[in-house]
Amino acid sequence: MKFKIGVDGGGTKTEGVLVDDAGNVAAIHVGSGSNPSLIGAERARSVVSATLDSLRAQAGGIAQADGSKPEIAATLLCMAGSPAMWQEFAVGLVNFGRVTTVDDSGPVLELATHGQPGLVLHAGTGSFVAARGPSGTVHYAGGLGWRLGDPGSGYDIGRRGIARALLDLQAGMNSTKLAQALCQHMGLDDAAAITRKLYQDPEAVERIAPFAPVVLQLAKADHPAAKQVVVQSAVELLDIAVRLGEQLFSESMLDRIAAGLSGPILTLPVVRDVLAQRAPFPLAPVEGTPIEGVRRMLADMA
Repeated sequence: MKFKIGVDGGGTKTEGVLVDDAGNVAAIHVGSGSNPSLIGAERARSVVSATLDSLRAQAGGIAQADGSKPEIAATLLCMAGSPAMWQEFAVGLVNFGRVTTVDDSGPVLELATHGQPGLVLHAGTGSFVAARGPSGTVHYAGGLGWRLGDPGSGYDIGRRGIARALLDLQAGMNSTKLAQALCQHMGLDDAAAITRKLYQDPEAVERIAPFAPVVLQLAKADHPAAKQVVVQSAVELLDIAVRLGEQLFSESMLDRIAAGLSGPILTLPVVRDVLAQRAPFPLAPVEGTPIEGVRRMLADMA
């Protein structure tokens, strides 16, 4: 029997799927994040290698009715981070069939548009906008990484939330919910000490994105400052999507294309409602997980 392997690699987790000839899921493997922009190229390659090896081993353990040896016919890597690095990684893979690499926008774009013209906004640890134009060509915008800004992302919301909380602390407003949450998150109670920690500790950058869930919980509880932080970040991602949409689609098409919102940040009601009011196209939450998008893409691979 021939199998295919698909991998969705992002900043938070790396999920792999093994499918059989009929497209049925035979095995799943979930590992830690594999975005080289966050953890470095060596660690990212190691995470993905472990995922691939696990799935190939699971394929080998599936009994074949005719006694033949299982074969990996094709592998699809949908990865965050440097495309060139992942292409180089793919070249070195042996016994994984024909290996194809795309960026991590592919699976959610597939879920949002079902192969038709349209676009998707995605926000997780990072963010991006992906679109399929009228000719079928795929386009990508945003996704510049945490150093240059990923609006709408967990990192950007964490960064903005920290900045807003630090301003509260500097103003002596230590009792605001954001300020109290930041002090608890960092284990410090002074704006200067927190700032020094974030700038001087090389590992402190890993404390920024994890603050986003705190901000999101406060936004859900209708905390004004937290809502403002989340909405402002998400609106900047929408601006990127609108610019890309206006480049690809005529005005008469723009209000009819499929446009999806992917990830728990953008589908948060307070965010979704604001984006829907501002968008020139109808927005709908994406149904299904990215690994389901990978499975659908594998089904289209010969």
